Amino acid sequence: MEQLDKRRQTAQAEQVKIKIPPDEFAQKRQSLADQIEQAEATRRQAADQLASAETALAEKDRALKAVQEQLADIRESRARTAAALDAMTAQRQEIARMSGERFQCPPPDILKKLDLGDPAQLPDMETFEEQSTRHKAQRERLGAVNLRADEELREVETQLSHLLEERNDLEQAIGRLRQAIGSLNREGRERLLSAFQEVSRHFSDLFQTLFGGGYARLELVESDDPLDAGIEIMASPPGKKLQILSLLSGGEQALTALSLIFAVFITNPAPICVLDEVDAPLDEANVERLCDLLDGMNARTDTRFLIVTHNEVTMARMHRLFGVTMAERGISQLVSVDLERAESLTAAQ
Repeated sequence: MEQLDKRRQTAQAEQVKIKIPPDEFAQKRQSLADQIEQAEATRRQAADQLASAETALAEKDRALKAVQEQLADIRESRARTAAALDAMTAQRQEIARMSGERFQCPPPDILKKLDLGDPAQLPDMETFEEQSTRHKAQRERLGAVNLRADEELREVETQLSHLLEERNDLEQAIGRLRQAIGSLNREGRERLLSAFQEVSRHFSDLFQTLFGGGYARLELVESDDPLDAGIEIMASPPGKKLQILSLLSGGEQALTALSLIFAVFITNPAPICVLDEVDAPLDEANVERLCDLLDGMNARTDTRFLIVTHNEVTMARMHRLFGVTMAERGISQLVSVDLERAESLTAAQ
């Protein structure tokens, strides 16, 4: 009951407080409506300002991003510029070092020292770089620089001068040698033709002697120059037409060859002549002719003829015989017989 009494008293007090006359309530309501309208207008104005502020904020954000991008580009450009500056500084130092080593002066004095004239008349950088690149490529193709080139050039020039002198001497020697060869060729042709004609004449005479007639001659073939020409033997035994040596019979070839050999010995005698089985293809009558010819050659020349033979007729016509006998089995003995002395001893008995 006490609690209820307190609640009743509190409710009565609140009833007194909230008991407002209708006029005062209408005024308050109107006042609240005015305040609400004013607050709504303020809200709309604030909303407009907020929208304008958000638009401005978006523009500022975009401008900030653009500025940040520009700032990043500027920082990057600055970094590149700094790197290029460092490279140019290093390059400048390298150029200064190279200028000092090569030209013994700082770079600004190179134009004056090299007497290149007005710098404005020099080619532009692009043209200069192209020329420099081309010249570097040419230099690279040349290979490594030879520091002894001047000394080697002098040595080569000395060798060249010596070689030129030797070449001149060789050319003069070649000229003299050609003259000598020409003279020898002329003399050789003359002597060869003379000897050839003489041998051909003796050959023809000896051929007629051996064959008892007929005709034979020597011909130069295959070239007009006697030094380069070959020799063809043309023979015509009695009763046969003129033909080359290879078409004759074996005996005729042997007699023709002997005629040529003896013709050469008559033209240019030699101390000794060895004939090996030259009478083998001959019959007895031709062997007699051969022996008669040997007797004539012996009287006509001073040549000693050594004949290797098994023919009895030929051995009977020789002045001295040499042979090998085997009186005892397995023991060979050289035997010599002087036929002329034997004949004289026989005649004396």
